[in-house]
Amino acid sequence: MTRKYTLYQIDSFTKERFTGNPAGVITNADGLTDYEMQKIARELNNSETAFIFSSGSNNYDVHIRFFTPTNEVPICGHATIAAHYARAVENGLNTSRVYHKTGAGILPVDIINENEDYKIVMTQGKIEFGDIIDGINKEELLAALNIKNSDLLENYEIQILSTGHSKVMIGIKRIETLNALHPNYDVLTKLSKIIQCNGYYVFTVDSEDNDILIHGRMFAPAIGINEDPVTGNANGPLGAYLVHHRLVNHSNSLLKFKAKQGEAINRSGTIEVEVKIEDKEPVEVKISGSAVIVFQSEITM
Repeated sequence: MTRKYTLYQIDSFTKERFTGNPAGVITNADGLTDYEMQKIARELNNSETAFIFSSGSNNYDVHIRFFTPTNEVPICGHATIAAHYARAVENGLNTSRVYHKTGAGILPVDIINENEDYKIVMTQGKIEFGDIIDGINKEELLAALNIKNSDLLENYEIQILSTGHSKVMIGIKRIETLNALHPNYDVLTKLSKIIQCNGYYVFTVDSEDNDILIHGRMFAPAIGINEDPVTGNANGPLGAYLVHHRLVNHSNSLLKFKAKQGEAINRSGTIEVEVKIEDKEPVEVKISGSAVIVFQSEITM
């Protein structure tokens, strides 16, 4: 029996096609097998492809699964933006809140209808502070990134953080160093197995733009993503990291900032981050961004 699936290619965290972070989206994924989803994700070869399934519960509106070219992952920031943007356009949604079931739990997504377009706000999962990377693992990591101890920001621990899909936070002093990175992906892949974290987010607060707090680059070769252009699940937990370690000024109830990523690979995009704060600690993270449809097509299975 022939099955037809609606496919979108969407650039997230941008309104300019061929910039930002591209994601595949299948908006009517009911009936697809794990094998088929992995094959589709590999064929599209984006860092992630999102598959939207109908809800089987009153607790959520849709179920979304995320695949890299080689693995299923629990959640993905830019593919969440892309999936809900496609769904909003397809269904002509008004400003509303929907709930999606993901590998990181059932989470809210706010659809903001403005200026005949949509902005998507993703509430991320539970904030979790993982291991501080030190000793031989730190030495291996710095060697793989080809950076020195003197390049690191002082008082910025190299630490694993998660709001659903963990990343290693690595703060460095200069944007020139950031843009010149050429990591050893094989070493990063091997290190991922040791530290049980697949993503490495290298960032700097050395911004020449008063509107941008963070510039960053994210590497995740262990799951088939040598470099991810603009990463929601890196910049979101980074916000929690900055609050927890008392590295930025804020209102004691909310930290808001913008992060820019993808410049070194000509896929620049901008993420807005909000961190809710209680008793000087981060308690909730939201990321938001725009998106643009590059093309729409159909897959027949």
